[in-house]
Amino acid sequence: MQSRHIKQFLSHTAQIVTTYTFSNAGPEQLLNTPNGLLPNRNNLPEASKGEMMNRRFLRAACLVALAAAIAGCSSADAGTAKPADLEKTTLTVGAVPVADEVGLYIAKAEGFFAAEGLNVKIDSLVSSADATKGQNDGTYDVTAGNSVSYIQDEVSGRSDLEIVAEGSLMQAGNQALYTLPGSSIKSVTGLKGRRIGVNALDNIGTLLITSVLKEYGLSAHEVHFVAMNFPQMGQALERHQIDAAWLPEPFGSADAESDGLTELADLDQGATAGFPVGWYVVTKAWAKKYPHTLAAFLAALRQGQQAADTSRAAIQEAMEHLPAPYTVPPGIAAVMSVETYPLTVAPDIDLPRTQRVADEMYQYGMLTTPFQVSTMLGGL
Repeated sequence: MQSRHIKQFLSHTAQIVTTYTFSNAGPEQLLNTPNGLLPNRNNLPEASKGEMMNRRFLRAACLVALAAAIAGCSSADAGTAKPADLEKTTLTVGAVPVADEVGLYIAKAEGFFAAEGLNVKIDSLVSSADATKGQNDGTYDVTAGNSVSYIQDEVSGRSDLEIVAEGSLMQAGNQALYTLPGSSIKSVTGLKGRRIGVNALDNIGTLLITSVLKEYGLSAHEVHFVAMNFPQMGQALERHQIDAAWLPEPFGSADAESDGLTELADLDQGATAGFPVGWYVVTKAWAKKYPHTLAAFLAALRQGQQAADTSRAAIQEAMEHLPAPYTVPPGIAAVMSVETYPLTVAPDIDLPRTQRVADEMYQYGMLTTPFQVSTMLGGL
């Protein structure tokens, strides 16, 4: 029964932190999100140093109280794994280190995984294509990446994957196309015949870009996609190796600051507005072999997601401590656009929302036949 009390404690703690941190927010600073009415973290007034110190103190105090509550528990519900029940305690998670996966980094930094008896190591990946390859050969236990690439791997038969958590939903400013200052490309229509940098071909970047191109009467066949790592794109623009770059946060804000890049188009528009960007997946065989470990991982991840969805300070701290070369300077972490972070984990994955990914992939020619995402959902 004590795990029920922990859940109640977490709920009250999150409510206290949110109320304290955003008590001065006006109606224009609130958003309707899939998880209810939450503060609009992209439209909040800048806090004074004293206020920030007070907020950090309150957040730290709440985390200390949480740790004490967990440590004081001598029993758990029948459906919650104790550390002794875990089939595996050391996990390697492959993740693309962008804002989409910030809940994962918060869960590790705040000790949520450790509290569940897990030692989690996070390896940085260039793209979700690398994630599934490593997952199939046993390098990674869990991966966090973009939804489109996971469906592609499933449809191709290269992988047998299970979606265990939704990672992020796109919001304004999270994903955008950028050009050099003074570029001759002044609108999306100017991209015809031009080269666009993406981190991998035929993934979520190309889907989002294709959707926006269609809004302006263009097709994906009328542009040239060039694959490269996100940190290389600013330099590639300066060297004229590409004409525009797809940059999710924090790379968009960072390159705009360092290289003066100009936003050409926000990709959070039209058919892909609020698009499900990030998922956490395991192989079906892994889920079957390690059910208690998976349950513990998801319990900790959900706490990380909750922190990300209610605390801008938690996101900022996580971004500032990403591994090099992905570490985000404090000034960028403080102003970058952030997503919403669903609390839906297996077995409560939102099927209509996940199905939307496959439907739009089919609509834009990334799938030759319709695909049912329900085949990728399991249960605990």
